[in-house]
Amino acid sequence: MDLQIKRKSVKAPVTGSLVETYPHDLQMYKVPPIEKVSLQEFETLALERLNLLRSLTNATTLKGLRMYSEEWTEYVLNDLKTLGLKYYVRLCERTACGSTEADLQARRKDHIAHFILRLAYCRTEELRRWYIARESELFKMRFIIMRGDTVDKFFKLNNLSYTNISDEEKNSIITYLRESTPHQNIDTLKYYKVKFFEVLDLVRARKAYLKGGYAYIPHKDFISVLSAQYKKHLKHSLAIAAQHLSEIEQDERLVSLLKGLHQTYTGTDYSDTKSVVPIESLDSLSVKSFPLCMRQLHEQLRAAHHLKHGGRLQYGLFLKGIGVTLEDSLRFWRDEFTKIMDLDKFEKQYAYNVRYNYGKEGSKRNYSPFSCMRIISNTVGQGDCHGCPFRHCDVSNLKNRLQGYGLDSQSIQSVVEMTKKGHFQIACSKYFDAVHNVDLGLGINHPNQYFEESQKLQGEKKGDTKVQVKNEVRAIKKEQGNDIEDMDFDEISEWKE
Repeated sequence: MDLQIKRKSVKAPVTGSLVETYPHDLQMYKVPPIEKVSLQEFETLALERLNLLRSLTNATTLKGLRMYSEEWTEYVLNDLKTLGLKYYVRLCERTACGSTEADLQARRKDHIAHFILRLAYCRTEELRRWYIARESELFKMRFIIMRGDTVDKFFKLNNLSYTNISDEEKNSIITYLRESTPHQNIDTLKYYKVKFFEVLDLVRARKAYLKGGYAYIPHKDFISVLSAQYKKHLKHSLAIAAQHLSEIEQDERLVSLLKGLHQTYTGTDYSDTKSVVPIESLDSLSVKSFPLCMRQLHEQLRAAHHLKHGGRLQYGLFLKGIGVTLEDSLRFWRDEFTKIMDLDKFEKQYAYNVRYNYGKEGSKRNYSPFSCMRIISNTVGQGDCHGCPFRHCDVSNLKNRLQGYGLDSQSIQSVVEMTKKGHFQIACSKYFDAVHNVDLGLGINHPNQYFEESQKLQGEKKGDTKVQVKNEVRAIKKEQGNDIEDMDFDEISEWKE
């Protein structure tokens, strides 16, 4: 792929050249882009495309919507609008192709982004399967929406020798078409005549009228023909891209981006927070507002008064993200660790790491809490308790733990089923619903997002969360004999948002 990268942005090609290069909203992506792209735009387009493909996954696996149904398409388009990806909405929801500058720029971004993700997802068979599946879903959705001349133009541009049958031929077999087609309004649908082996999926499902070795299929089902061709093309293209990876990765600026793109978190950055969460409330917060990965770490720390490095890093950054200050964090870890070691050992071997997480030591970077993908992909050794419980724990142990938390059998079964299928983030979403006794079906992408959504939900149910924190801390003070230092409640977390 002759996609040149340079640091400074360049002006977009003139409209005339864009009209020639991108005459249609929908593409088969057979010709790679050859224009110069800035490094910043390269990264932006890659992340936006990734968000688009993940929206398709969420619509099916998280929301349980039937693929390509009106509800499924509506969810995807609304999600894209929420993410600010208006140019993808423009390409996905229209029934005809426009030719404005905005239309052409949308097609250009779509084209370049597709090829960028090819480079990122050609590395392993697992990544290729995911990419082909998502891109095929996107292609199908966009084709199904197209109408009239737009479809004919697409066939012509891509040298597809398919023409719809004449009205005379259609009328002669209209009775058979009605009997073999599940769609409504048969009279208004365009029908195509193709060799039966090109649509074996429709033949197998008895959704096509067969005659003389040909299948008669409506426009809505013609995607079966194109999808098979498109998947074959993508599979071949990804294999070629994999062979040329070494050439692409000579540019050091692209190596880390392309290699880690599939694990990239594209949501809210939790490295900075205005909230302040008192460490005295962590025990109560862990029961509902901590995702299972963090609840597991918290309970292990309280029980053993120690965590290995991976656990300290994962849990420490999470606490930073929810609003535990550096001073409180040092006190929290010190109080636990000094139950099994002397203070001098803690200060020499562990305090540095706590300050490091907050950017006060070493390179002094403001480190972000780990996202779900980062945690799921972590290597977890024997005796470690970090990582994702849905990914790294034995299913029977996971089931026992959920039972110990008092979850009902139906909820446990739902979580376990998603875990067995490898849908770890969906399993976490099911866990969230079970713990909070709701059916929200949230897309959990980050442990701190889990915490934030939990606090919002409880704030809506119980009122002002600042009052909750006040009462909670007062109760702890009373129980522990007012040994806890006074707090300025005006500085305590604004947990409502």
